[in-house]
Amino acid sequence: MSEDRLSIKKEKENEKTASGEIKVAERCPECGSTNIIRSYDRGELTCMDCGLVIDEKIIDQGPEWRAFTPEEKEKRGRVGPPISTTSVEGVSPTVIQWPGRDATGHKLSPQKAFEVSRWRRWQIRSRIQTSQDRNIQQAANHLERIAFRLNLPQNVKEEALKIYRAAVKAGLVRGRSIESVMAASIYAACRILKVPRTLDEIADYTKAGRKDVARCYRLLLRHVKLNIPIADPVDFVPRIVSALGLSGVLQRKALEIIQQARKAGLTAGKDPAGLAAAAIYIASLQTGERKTQKEIARAAQVTEVTVRNRYKELIRKLKIPITS
Repeated sequence: MSEDRLSIKKEKENEKTASGEIKVAERCPECGSTNIIRSYDRGELTCMDCGLVIDEKIIDQGPEWRAFTPEEKEKRGRVGPPISTTSVEGVSPTVIQWPGRDATGHKLSPQKAFEVSRWRRWQIRSRIQTSQDRNIQQAANHLERIAFRLNLPQNVKEEALKIYRAAVKAGLVRGRSIESVMAASIYAACRILKVPRTLDEIADYTKAGRKDVARCYRLLLRHVKLNIPIADPVDFVPRIVSALGLSGVLQRKALEIIQQARKAGLTAGKDPAGLAAAAIYIASLQTGERKTQKEIARAAQVTEVTVRNRYKELIRKLKIPITS
């Protein structure tokens, strides 16, 4: 019997597939039965009719978790890089770091540092083949930096990179700053997903400045099919209130003021962040949680002049009584 088991093992070794998996024997070599059970608990392949252990010490190479849908399988799997659209398609995110120290922390000699630097250049060239790939990789670096500073969620980053890819395809990046087009793409993504960030906030983290970013944003609107919803001042209120540490009562009051302004037709064509800031300022006066126009303007990333102008307009046209 031991010889039969050994011959079966050899036969099965010859039945390995291209992926390295072993095909299960269809019949028992002892009785010819096909009633064969594989037990991963014991690591055995056993004939249930005659009791012959056909194979033993079988290794379960599958995952330890169970999944019943493709979504669960993708979510629970831990092999391979994270699935993300914020990296260049087909490009590995692993790179050789700038030469300085070895794996043990010791400083590299000048000659060794030069060699590592050369390896790094060649690796980057082999990873990113085309100029378009290099362009998108550089844009992705700007995206990660700006998104980190603004604490933007993953869905905004993915949408921004999708918009930037469309801009590259439309030829909008040629002759323009990659950083500016990326910043404009981030602003468009925030507008689409209703994440309250102003153009000024995003432009503050670029070298190009607001004017250049605004110009690129207008180009995106003209040449890329974007479904940009109208910015709502309501979306800005919670973030400003939270930044100032104000109460929920004040927040509800500010939202009521914005609703009144909308019914009166005062929101059209107005900066939503400035309108939200003015409503919060009025609510702070009414509830006694007083904040200066300067403090609110800073939290809303708008100017004091904007807050003051919107404040005067709201109290005049809505006839809001303000006690000094």
